[in-house]
Amino acid sequence: MNLMPSNRTGENPLWESSEPYYDDIVTLWDLFRSAPPLIQILQPVAYEEQIRSMIDIWRHDGYMPDGRSSNFNGRTQGGSNADNVLADAYVKGVVGGIDWSDGYRAMVKDAEVPPPNNHVDPAAPDSSDKEGRGALPDWLALHYVSTKYSRSVTRAVEYSANDFALFQVAKGMDKTEDAAKYLNRSRNWRNHWDPNATALGFSGFVVPRHEDGSFVNQDPLSCGGCYWPNAYYEALPWEYTFNPIHDMATLIYYMGGTELFINRLNVTFEPNKGPKGRTVAFGNTIFDPTNEVSFLTPYLYHYAGRQDLSVKTARNLAEKNFKPGKSGLPGNSDSGAMQSWLLWNMVGIYPVTGQTTFLIGSPWFGMTIDLGEGKTLKITTNQGGNDTAIYVQSLRVNGRKWNKNWLQWSDVFANGGTLDFDLAEAPSGWSLDGELPPSPASERQSL
Repeated sequence: MNLMPSNRTGENPLWESSEPYYDDIVTLWDLFRSAPPLIQILQPVAYEEQIRSMIDIWRHDGYMPDGRSSNFNGRTQGGSNADNVLADAYVKGVVGGIDWSDGYRAMVKDAEVPPPNNHVDPAAPDSSDKEGRGALPDWLALHYVSTKYSRSVTRAVEYSANDFALFQVAKGMDKTEDAAKYLNRSRNWRNHWDPNATALGFSGFVVPRHEDGSFVNQDPLSCGGCYWPNAYYEALPWEYTFNPIHDMATLIYYMGGTELFINRLNVTFEPNKGPKGRTVAFGNTIFDPTNEVSFLTPYLYHYAGRQDLSVKTARNLAEKNFKPGKSGLPGNSDSGAMQSWLLWNMVGIYPVTGQTTFLIGSPWFGMTIDLGEGKTLKITTNQGGNDTAIYVQSLRVNGRKWNKNWLQWSDVFANGGTLDFDLAEAPSGWSLDGELPPSPASERQSL
């Protein structure tokens, strides 16, 4: 299905190993949100091999890759996102030939040992961008990433997700002390929260901090050069603020509650609210459909109980920005990341990386997905091919009435299952009284 990562098993010139070997991982910071969960379902053998390969790269090169090509780790843009990929596999019960003891040790190396500074990038000479977490000294000492380091906010947001990944695996291995430590560290994104940063009538955004603890006076609608030497990589502060997916209940609380959270999401997709000239081809919205940082943002209405708004937004974005033909993608494919977002949209569910949670959208048509080992996921809809009848009226999961806007891996993937959708052209209030999706890092689970 994919040209990258490329299977080079038996062709590795650097070491001999009985493990699979994959190269050309370009790059996990783009891929981890949607592509590996799709590969797990469609190509489970290759998926397991890729995880085994990343662990074997740690055994021989010292760190798992965030990006790798020509048998060389590098670059690392933000966090150590192989951690997210491993955690996603672990919580979904992937075992096969994976040595999870070594897998966890590789993750701990990312979380605890700063990589040596390779100084290959004159635009960001402050720390390694080859592998691991270059800004880890700040993360461990200050519990945030100061402006001493490039891409400080990007790194902080991603390090939080990476530490949540370690929490998930540590918890599963009954490593109680480790689990508590990494869960607490996964909340460090909060240390970048400036309640006084404002834009378009909304207050509270993740912003840079100096070593003395003071916040940078940051415009939430500007990321400067938005590249390697800047505090934010390829996305606005406004966009990165929506990224603590493991701690959504806290984020909604920080934003002032459910109503203000929904209003802020609405403005994110409203034309002509973004910086002039940035997303001209897409209506000059704050949301940038070419950038993976915002892949999950259209679905965040789920966490406020408004699955219908997620469906409306995600379907509109897909139909406006993806077309058949050579120029059919809104931006760079990024090794299939863009296509994987669209495919999940069509299937009608969306994965939450590092968790067993899938957010329920609405399928574009009925389908049967071969899960391997004789298992299938069969999805039916009464409105297949109808582009306007997109709203869920009712849903049965494995024949049972379902009123939650989310489901778990065990519900339909572990042993196969069925999803039977009744769709119509207007929202019905389905799932409004259902339990909200999990927010596992949040002390408060509801507002």
